[in-house]
Amino acid sequence: MVSRQSLAHGPLGTSLLDIERARRGTGDWSEVHRTLAHIGPLIDGRDANLFLGVPAMALALHLAADGTDRYAGALRTLDAAIDHHTRQRLSIAHARIDAGRRPAFVEYDLFRGLTGIGALLLRREPRGPQLKRVLEYLVRLTEPTLGVTGETVPGWWVDHAPASDTTATPGGHANAGLAHGISGPLALLSLALRAGVTVDGHEAAVHRICRWLDQIWQDEHGGPRWPRWVSHRGPADTQPAVPSWCYGTPGLARAQQLAGIVLADQARKQMAERALLHCLSDPSQLDTVADRGLCHGFGGLLRTAQRVAQDAESPATFGDHIDMLTGRVLSVDAPEDPGFLIGRAGAALAFQDAASGTEPQGRWDTCLLLV
Repeated sequence: MVSRQSLAHGPLGTSLLDIERARRGTGDWSEVHRTLAHIGPLIDGRDANLFLGVPAMALALHLAADGTDRYAGALRTLDAAIDHHTRQRLSIAHARIDAGRRPAFVEYDLFRGLTGIGALLLRREPRGPQLKRVLEYLVRLTEPTLGVTGETVPGWWVDHAPASDTTATPGGHANAGLAHGISGPLALLSLALRAGVTVDGHEAAVHRICRWLDQIWQDEHGGPRWPRWVSHRGPADTQPAVPSWCYGTPGLARAQQLAGIVLADQARKQMAERALLHCLSDPSQLDTVADRGLCHGFGGLLRTAQRVAQDAESPATFGDHIDMLTGRVLSVDAPEDPGFLIGRAGAALAFQDAASGTEPQGRWDTCLLLV
């Protein structure tokens, strides 16, 4: 059943909580194994992605292996399938660029696209050739292209709308978010640089994305915010945007903090940290968050703040804010959904390290491109 192998909503996603508990000694590895043994048969081919099928299972097994030889045989089999999958997707993506057509989210984004595959490869095969090929593709993605009327638009400009509302972005848009927009590739490119994995044009691509984000940011009462997207009508309104991991200041701040670190751009790093601190100090923004989930709830905001604090100039400045977010998590109802992305499992994962001053543990947020 397809839903079983969904990292976002199925038992494969909830297994990440079981894995982290077992890793910490508060859970049982036998329970992890029972869950993972009943996930298949796995989807491969064009529908597979970091959050579904073979790549999703590879991430779960990698986390469950935790540096041991557990699941070594299964992981070798999955690695071979992912290698083939990545080659096919890259071939299609490069052919699309060569033909002068614009991309779709499904080609490049974190959830369904090559950025998500790259996040997995950075964890599984950081020195392998396929990761470098994904990074080379992302460098090409950042190069400007021509729009329908001959104007210059970012290479990640898509013709479709960001959601089901097809009237939101007539003529397409360039998305800024971490989940579906260019901040996902920015985070992956930066994390790869941090790990010492580089390709031709790598730093130039990071600079190019950062310059675009600088062009669209808006000063809101002393703190920067970024619109969710830019269309031919201009930037989307920043005011209604929920400050979340997937869209809004938190995810963009983490991606730009990582860029500042790898570019030795102290001003950008400090700006990103100030932006998140301003967001966390603004009740009008926090009051728009309505649930505990990772994607657009307090769970994701909490984990993002923990990762930013970990790399911050002064981690202690985030302590009170992390305490506040912990209280906010408990102030809203637990999700009805049991899953990882918007449900109880993800919220519980984020809450495990909620104590102020606690270093965030585990690497389950690899699939969120926070680490």
